[in-house]
Amino acid sequence: MVVFGARGDLAKRLLVPSLYNLAHAGLLDDKFHILGFDHGDCSEPEYRKQMGDFLKEMASDPNSEFGKAKIDAKTWKWLEERISYQRGDFEDPTSFTALAQRVEAIGGKGPSAVFYLAVAPRFFGDVADNLGKAGMAAEPRGGFRRLVVEKPFGADLASARSLNARLLKTFAEPQIYRIDHFLGKETVRNLMVTRFGNGVFEPLWNRLHVDSVQITAAETLGVEDRGGYYDSAGALRDMIPNHLFQLLALTAMEAPNSLDADAVRAERTRAIEAIKVPSAKEAKADGVRGQYQAGEAGGRKLIGYRASPKVDRKSRTETFAALKLYIDNWRWAGVPFYLRTGKAMSARDTEVAIRFKGAPHALFGGVTANTLVLQIQPDEGISLEFEAKEPGPEVVAQTVRMAFLYRDWFQHEPSTGYETLLYDCLTGDQTLFKRADEIEYAWRAVDPFLTAWKTGEPDMYHAGSDGPASAAALLKRDGWAWRPVGHD
Repeated sequence: MVVFGARGDLAKRLLVPSLYNLAHAGLLDDKFHILGFDHGDCSEPEYRKQMGDFLKEMASDPNSEFGKAKIDAKTWKWLEERISYQRGDFEDPTSFTALAQRVEAIGGKGPSAVFYLAVAPRFFGDVADNLGKAGMAAEPRGGFRRLVVEKPFGADLASARSLNARLLKTFAEPQIYRIDHFLGKETVRNLMVTRFGNGVFEPLWNRLHVDSVQITAAETLGVEDRGGYYDSAGALRDMIPNHLFQLLALTAMEAPNSLDADAVRAERTRAIEAIKVPSAKEAKADGVRGQYQAGEAGGRKLIGYRASPKVDRKSRTETFAALKLYIDNWRWAGVPFYLRTGKAMSARDTEVAIRFKGAPHALFGGVTANTLVLQIQPDEGISLEFEAKEPGPEVVAQTVRMAFLYRDWFQHEPSTGYETLLYDCLTGDQTLFKRADEIEYAWRAVDPFLTAWKTGEPDMYHAGSDGPASAAALLKRDGWAWRPVGHD
């Protein structure tokens, strides 16, 4: 596995820890090797030490993505012996000629290889082009060559199409693994099992019984040290066409004919293709953007977004986005899908909430909606809200909740969420990776909102709140309200 951007945060915080977890589980071949490629000078012993020190640092932090209590010395020694480093320039073809020689020196003539682009998006095309020029994209007999591409995959429909076309000049579609780490989370993958493995849910999973769907991805962190990137991207580009649309697709898709990667990806893509592209008028009415001001979130005081490092003091970039979308197909016609994501909010919370239509007659004093909630983070699980009688002589209904938590039923090692995706990439399973057309359909659906937001100012909200008042108004006009962020 050649990791481009080997000294960056993604490699340190997620890739190397995930590969350590795979090694600890015995899931890596004995001939597996990591070759780090980056522009900085660094000796191999120094690079190995940096990765090991950071791994230990993450293990000592209970809030890190790694989640391990300690490092197993034997596992780390095994992996450390299989780590190399090479200095090179992402835009220099001669660096890739040297890289090709190094790959063969490590793996022998014509080894299988995975090229992981843990680099800034502006380098995606250059790295792919140079891999092709150096002859590293062509698959050897009996082996493979795969390209793993991180988000953001484009900044709008035009740039996504351009990037797809550029990558496909060098690599075939079955070689390209467009990664979205949300798809590696257990509850995200359990969405399909919940729907298609239980006879009690699937018959109700349609416009006849579902009133609306809410998808939330909230975090308490502010922009932190990512101001340079975030001010050019914003909440919509950063989260909605990728993470939230994946949750939408798994919620809305039809049952695949099998669990074959092509069958699953085809249904997921059809769901995103069916999202109604809003008109300019609809995009203005059905989209809300916000920007956080100073406040307290997650137990910490946060400065306002515009006061953050590397952020324009007059920035109009949104740190909160909410959309109302429809899916134009037989199953979901007329059912609104409400999506929201934001930084510096009241709680860390990612969930999909299916609100079912109320009973046809208010027999017990009011019509309430049963809600099925699939909690992605922080506590993975599923809950169902329904009505039950309060104890006592009077018949009084009250909303109660049944809950399932993964930690109560299953013992599993802490993970970063990348382990499954890396393993699938190594074994050639593209089920959890996105196709080119899936990405383009997603951008097609959000482009009108990007256009609508080129003018005007974002609505302000205080850090530690649930977003701007205009987001609440988006649902209120339909007779609904957002579920409180972090609702237990």
